[in-house]
Amino acid sequence: MTASEVAARAASALARALRGGGRAVRGQVVELVGGPARARVIALFGAVLGLGGADTATVGAAAPQLEHALHIGNAGIGLLSSAALLAGAVFVIPVGVLVDHVRRVPLLSLGVALWSVASLLSAFAGSYGTLLLTRLALGAVTATAGPAIASLTGDYFPAQERGRVYAYILGGEIAGSAAGFILGGTVASAISWRAAFVLLALPGFWLARTLWRTVPEPARGGQSHLRPGAVSLADVAATAEPGATAEPGATAGAWAAAMAEAQEPAAAGTTAAEAVRSRGIAPNPRLVLRGDARAMGLVEAIRYIMSIPSYVLLVASSSLGYFFFGGLQTFVLLFMRGHYHLGQVTAELVVALLVVGALLGTLISGRLTDTLLRRGIVLARIRIPAVCYLGAAGLLVPGVLGSHLTPALWFDMGATALIAAANPPLDAARLDVMPAGLWGRAEGVRSLLRSLAQALAPLAFGGLADAVAGIAPQQTPIGTHPGVISPSSATGLEVSFLIMLTALAAAGVFTLRAQRSYPEDVATAAAAQTQAEWSRDA
Repeated sequence: MTASEVAARAASALARALRGGGRAVRGQVVELVGGPARARVIALFGAVLGLGGADTATVGAAAPQLEHALHIGNAGIGLLSSAALLAGAVFVIPVGVLVDHVRRVPLLSLGVALWSVASLLSAFAGSYGTLLLTRLALGAVTATAGPAIASLTGDYFPAQERGRVYAYILGGEIAGSAAGFILGGTVASAISWRAAFVLLALPGFWLARTLWRTVPEPARGGQSHLRPGAVSLADVAATAEPGATAEPGATAGAWAAAMAEAQEPAAAGTTAAEAVRSRGIAPNPRLVLRGDARAMGLVEAIRYIMSIPSYVLLVASSSLGYFFFGGLQTFVLLFMRGHYHLGQVTAELVVALLVVGALLGTLISGRLTDTLLRRGIVLARIRIPAVCYLGAAGLLVPGVLGSHLTPALWFDMGATALIAAANPPLDAARLDVMPAGLWGRAEGVRSLLRSLAQALAPLAFGGLADAVAGIAPQQTPIGTHPGVISPSSATGLEVSFLIMLTALAAAGVFTLRAQRSYPEDVATAAAAQTQAEWSRDA
């Protein structure tokens, strides 16, 4: 047997082993999430969020090539990322209104397709101004993802599982960021930055088509929940709503029945609503809606959304968490290279470990909080994120100040895991305190504040580092400095990280304060949902 035949057989055996291993892993994942139907929905929703994460990471990873080709500096690179986020912030509330009134799966599919078109246009931009315009367009269509996925997740999965499900979906966002950073940077370096944007756009067309053809529109209010073990999504199509909007208003008797049901003790606390009912926690009569929330006007809806105390506190804490994470994502590579004097490849490996930590934290926290909630711990989705934020702030102090990479890396990895771990229970808790008819608009408000926080993070972190160290650029996205980082730059970033830890600490404090109002707000949302069902039946 010749050497080429041996090599061919070895390659064939390796391919068979990889295919077998892939099937085994896929089978385990499908079993873990509760069956093929659930796995499809979770994977597709995670892929949608992953596209956004990959885009942000690709801009940073391709920054050296962009600077050279378009003759721009660090501020120009930073504006490309901020522009998309700010455009998304402008459009996210109008999109939230659409989410509450139209079929969400077609809207999400259209948004993904337009996103891919905008990414392709970015690849063929002939100047910086044209590229910036395409980034603005991309940010506008990205605004569809947050409200649509939040609303669809609420209708596809029961309340007692949403923390775990959100963990899987957000895991897709983290994986997308890692893929964008690694693949985007490699393609931009080996071929060109244009090829990186083309590579980024192609999966979006497939994803839009798959969403459109295979994911049916679920009925609003929970009639289309995917039960564990479901094989097909056909049952969802059978229960999907025709799209009519319920008439507003209801009788006083229906409202009284809704209030009575909300206060009726439950036998077992498997959902947040059942847990608060089992403890006799009454809803706030002033905030129980007497009709279908989808019939509310935009101004009235926003006024109501912002009147729910725990929602406001949870949105504030989540925005502060994303603010710090946005600054960390932008400057972590520069900090690692300058503070520990690492080469580019070593620094990228360190960032990869931090991504692994974030993914583990996300997957563990969702399952943990759902388990605690099933055991009747009403405040599990509040206390776990609060502990995560405060714990991350504490771990990052030695992680940033450490002079040696090996011990500091474990502190940093633990902190990154805790920051990411706060998101699944917070996302689930926001659905707990909001009537289903307002999920889209409520997520629009949250996405607006989150986008603004993330857009401002590079400016705030970089500006503070400038003030401390006297370095020239106001913001330094990942990948823009392939050379050695100056000691003054590293010192400025070190001080900036330490000062900005106050944002994480404040996020923890805001989350803790939500303990006071969260149980009553959950009971109020449950009563409002019951009242909406009475209204539709009347």
